[in-house]
Amino acid sequence: MKKLIEQIMKFGIVGVLSFAIDFGIYSILVYLTPVPLLVANFFGFTISVIFNYIMSMKFVFQRKEDMDRKAEFVIFVVLSLIGLVLNEFLVWLFVEFSYENIAVIAEVFSHNMMKMIGKILATGIVMVYNFISRKLFLEKK
Repeated sequence: MKKLIEQIMKFGIVGVLSFAIDFGIYSILVYLTPVPLLVANFFGFTISVIFNYIMSMKFVFQRKEDMDRKAEFVIFVVLSLIGLVLNEFLVWLFVEFSYENIAVIAEVFSHNMMKMIGKILATGIVMVYNFISRKLFLEKK
């Protein structure tokens, strides 16, 4: 149990750094360029995934010794693509859908505030998926 808690803490540190990269790129693109919301989300997420792969496989998870590094990266990318689809859907759901269809949200929060809240909520949910899927498919048993 102690090892699992330590691993979750390391994953959390890597996750916070990855989130800073993701959220930073997302924010810059959303607020300083004419890039559409979901395109900005895609670029932030994708760049953070590359960083996350390097750091996760170096500091968080114990590699399967019999797994080829190319196969490991492909699995990581496939799991991350599933996470990206989930992330994109959740950002859309929390920002566009909820803001346009739930009156109380539009009354309480600005659209810009919902962009930040939606991104944070989506990232938290996808983080749980990422830990579980990577532990199941990439870590040495």
